[in-house]
Amino acid sequence: MERFLGLPPNASTHGAELDSLLALVHWFMLILFVGWGLFFLYTLVRYRKGRNPVASYEGAKGHFSTYGEAAIVVVEVLLLAGFAVPIWARRVNTPPPEDQSTVVRVVAEQFAWNVHYPGKDGKFGRTDPKFMETGTNPLGIDPSDPAGKDDIATVNQLHLPVDKPVLVRLSTKDVIHSFSLPVMRVKQDAIPGEVIPVYFQPNKTGNWEIACAQLCGLSHYRMRGFLVVESRADYEKWLAENAPKPAAPATPAPATPAPAPAAAPVTK
Repeated sequence: MERFLGLPPNASTHGAELDSLLALVHWFMLILFVGWGLFFLYTLVRYRKGRNPVASYEGAKGHFSTYGEAAIVVVEVLLLAGFAVPIWARRVNTPPPEDQSTVVRVVAEQFAWNVHYPGKDGKFGRTDPKFMETGTNPLGIDPSDPAGKDDIATVNQLHLPVDKPVLVRLSTKDVIHSFSLPVMRVKQDAIPGEVIPVYFQPNKTGNWEIACAQLCGLSHYRMRGFLVVESRADYEKWLAENAPKPAAPATPAPATPAPAPAAAPVTK
């Protein structure tokens, strides 16, 4: 069905359930399309002018159309109440525990995805807009906060471990963006002033694209990031390689040699 519908590969634990619902909806649409198409052809033949030279203004007296419309309503209610709502409720009402998840902050801006990892202590450093600097500190991490000393910040690079729940705290600096991970079957708008949780669990390793699914400005096409799902060992290695390096201790300046004593004057 992924190939038939042109879907990207599924790399999340919840994606198969969503794909099954999507396939069910498309089968229902196909049945409706074929059914109404055959009914249209039937009416063209049954009510052609040669067979009905005089127009009848009484209309159809049977109940076929009524029963057909009722059946369609029943199926639509079943799809909504029996499948869509339960799937949505499970996704919304059961977030993973933070202590068992990979927790990251994703902050959108025109036109980049800023990713913030908490470091070894598991705590995000305090942030403040007054510390924001393009290129050096786009997230505004407070340099004086001890919790932020080991934090890792990347641009357009989201690294995650496989087979572990992920909790993304999504926000934006400026306008509305849409955080889209097609292979994870995740899409969520980033709303100014809001921090929105997004959670999923990758079950495949690979490299994929992070897309912005909301037109966010003239350079919207530039807002492209990269998602890397890797083994836990590789993920820990990546964290270690990108962790802030401790500042080297200051090397004391070499001591200035004392001037040589002046020679005593020679007397005769």
